[in-house]
Amino acid sequence: MNTRNLRTALLVIGIPVVYALLLRLFFGIHTWADIFKVMSLSFLVCLPFIVGALTIYFSAIEKVRKWAYRLFIPWIPIFIFFGITLAFQIEGWACWLMVLPLFLVAASVGGLIGGYLKLKKRDDRTYLSLLCLLPLFISPIESFIGSIPGTYKAYTFIDINAPAEKIWANVTRVLEIQEEQDKGWLTKFLGFPRPLHAELDFEGIGAKREARFTNGLIFHETVSEYTHLKKMVFSIKAYPHEIPSTTMDEHVVIGGQFFDVLKGTYELEKINETTNRLHLYSHFTLNTTLNFYASWWARWIMQDIQNNILQIEKKRSEQE
Repeated sequence: MNTRNLRTALLVIGIPVVYALLLRLFFGIHTWADIFKVMSLSFLVCLPFIVGALTIYFSAIEKVRKWAYRLFIPWIPIFIFFGITLAFQIEGWACWLMVLPLFLVAASVGGLIGGYLKLKKRDDRTYLSLLCLLPLFISPIESFIGSIPGTYKAYTFIDINAPAEKIWANVTRVLEIQEEQDKGWLTKFLGFPRPLHAELDFEGIGAKREARFTNGLIFHETVSEYTHLKKMVFSIKAYPHEIPSTTMDEHVVIGGQFFDVLKGTYELEKINETTNRLHLYSHFTLNTTLNFYASWWARWIMQDIQNNILQIEKKRSEQE
């Protein structure tokens, strides 16, 4: 690569990456955390959109004429930005993986619009300057409007060929779960803690248990409704101060500012003489300005956790 090509590459990729890093650092300053939030549309949509537009603005006009270039080249600075923030532990793997689809789409849209302006030979610098400052104007407005808390439900079930008594015993007392028994592929891929054990102190209303996970994560559960061999409803509480800072990313920590689990429900339904269906529900809350997107991931993660527990309870009930 000659000097001219190297300089062009540094402009096309380097400037968008530097802009993204500066904006992330600015939004991470705790002094104005109530106004400029990383978990906001202003950051999670505007940043990759502007990165896409900057990438195309500094690209050669002959390359910009190609649709594929405008769509996919903006992804390069996005991946570099992700890599740098991961390397310096500015963000966690799970958080970035969940926002990656949103970033890639927004970056491509920014590339397309940036390409349109460049090909039309508009005053690119004026538009670009306004674009770069856009998050700083939108974020205070978004903070003033505020997030809209939402409550969501994750539902799973499994059919078990075992008597109700055996199944219920494994519901109320989940004994030590070995690593090889853990089939939660999504939570494992994201690096989330895996379940270890959970056991009620007695069976009935007011009973308590601690559902323990690896890396120090604990769910404090209290039974609020109980029908033996039929139904158990329990509140769930996770205290952020109990969770080591290395356990989960601050933006997805359970019981934190943006995400919390409220309650769970087990129901046992008789299908026939040999089979019972075990239902498991959980209710969780999200408190962001992009619940429409975050709820997909949160429900998917909760269902993965629940399916993992259910398959363990099924295997134990059928083998005993």
